[in-house]
Amino acid sequence: MAALAADVGTDYLTSENTVRSWLLTRDHKRIGLLFFASITFFFFIGGIAATLIRLHLATPSGLLQPSIYNRVFTMHGIVMVWFFLIPSIPTTLGNFVLPLMIGAHDLAFPRINLASWYVFNLSGLVLLYALIMGGADAGWTFYPPFSTLYSDGYILVAALAVFVNGFSTIMTALNFVVTTHRLRAPGMTWMRLPLFVWAIYSVSLLMLLATPVLAMVLLLVAAERFLQVGLFDPTHGGDPILFQHIFWFYSHPAVYIMIVPAMGVVSELVTCFARRPIFGYTGMAYALMAIAILSFFVWAHHMFVAGISIYSAVVFSLMTFFVAVPSAIKVFNWTATLHKGSISFDAPFLYALGFVLLFTIGGVTGLMVATLGLDIDLHDTYFVIAHFHYIMVGGTVSAFFGGLHYWWPKITGRLYPELWARFAALLTFVGFNLTFFPQFILGYLGMPRRYYTYAPEWQPWNLLSSAGASILAVAYLLPLGYLAWSMLRGERAGPNPWRATGLEWQTSSPPPTYNFARTPAVTTAPYAYNPENGSYVAQDGTVHA
Repeated sequence: MAALAADVGTDYLTSENTVRSWLLTRDHKRIGLLFFASITFFFFIGGIAATLIRLHLATPSGLLQPSIYNRVFTMHGIVMVWFFLIPSIPTTLGNFVLPLMIGAHDLAFPRINLASWYVFNLSGLVLLYALIMGGADAGWTFYPPFSTLYSDGYILVAALAVFVNGFSTIMTALNFVVTTHRLRAPGMTWMRLPLFVWAIYSVSLLMLLATPVLAMVLLLVAAERFLQVGLFDPTHGGDPILFQHIFWFYSHPAVYIMIVPAMGVVSELVTCFARRPIFGYTGMAYALMAIAILSFFVWAHHMFVAGISIYSAVVFSLMTFFVAVPSAIKVFNWTATLHKGSISFDAPFLYALGFVLLFTIGGVTGLMVATLGLDIDLHDTYFVIAHFHYIMVGGTVSAFFGGLHYWWPKITGRLYPELWARFAALLTFVGFNLTFFPQFILGYLGMPRRYYTYAPEWQPWNLLSSAGASILAVAYLLPLGYLAWSMLRGERAGPNPWRATGLEWQTSSPPPTYNFARTPAVTTAPYAYNPENGSYVAQDGTVHA
């Protein structure tokens, strides 16, 4: 291990510390931190919008005018989906650790990696212009005729922001795919890849295949509005169902673009803190690829009440149950990995455990809305809102925080206060359930989503949801404080504070600019833990007691 670590004084954080060196860097680790700063900014914008929504819905009369509520709701959806949830794990943790995990010195295309960050921020500026100047108000799905007839022109500016953002997504995905194929260390075969790398690889394929579809449909919406061509708007002879088909052909894979990287993170955390080899590694890797493939065949389960053929609906309902199988395999394998493990309840593992529980609830309720008879009752109610947030927010954000805490010592070389981190993880789980579980009940009672008012008898559940949101906001803000403190006052972490097996832990913390003094040779499969005595074998063959 000592041979792989470079001089501590030459780590990537201190090698050159000017503004120019950061803004023109080609180091994947620094670019990961730049993305982290950007998505944190947009996370706060989306969170502020969510806070306004929950404050408004605390009472039936609300605080906002209907038009303002529509704008806030649209802002929350667009920002959280395309400027936080989709890029959160790949652009930050993926950028930072993927080359380290496969023994590479950088990503395949460092300049394209930096360009993707600039394009991401450019698209963010376009979106902020739309929100500040006019306020897009047609919803984050851009459904016609809302986006083509009833909204102002700024909805198309917001659509342009999402369109430009897609180029950043494609550049990042292309980089990950080529890097995984071409820059693996000697001995790093496909069946020796860490599961996080499998997750980033499979989601990159999803990004490359699905993102152009979104770009196409947004261009068609703009063409219809400017050229008065009858594509989607029925007033011009268009078909709004056609828009839904194209939009959801992208957007359902986008759900897995958000959640598959989270699955990769949780796989790393479970095996590390259970001190056991991952159960069914090969099945886990194939399940990730199966999710990526099957996600392209289930888009119309969002359209059961939109007027599609009953025969099509039956097929898409069945396919939705099929795509649940590889997801269930992962939950079963995580559970089997924990069985008889020497579990350490550190903060990253608590976040991972929260992910498994929240993802399971979200997955089971997803099967409910994929059932034709139930979906007729539950569609467009708060039941769907709760289901979506259990998967996307409860799952993705919990895994993101878990991965952030897990790799924080590697990123900064410092340890954070463990008790505060455990408290934040528990508070996140409690606050999230208080926020969104009441929405299952509201949906069952019939409260429609996206409405700015509701029947007075539903106020107690809305009030409880809003109270839970305040707890969740505190839970999300806490890490910002103690992680910032740890950068200045935290204890030195050492190369491998978690006693993990991956190559990223076999170099110094923080890593040197080029990751390794020499390219490591991989001799073992990942996750070679011995549960009998707690020893482990790193992927470079080093045995640790």
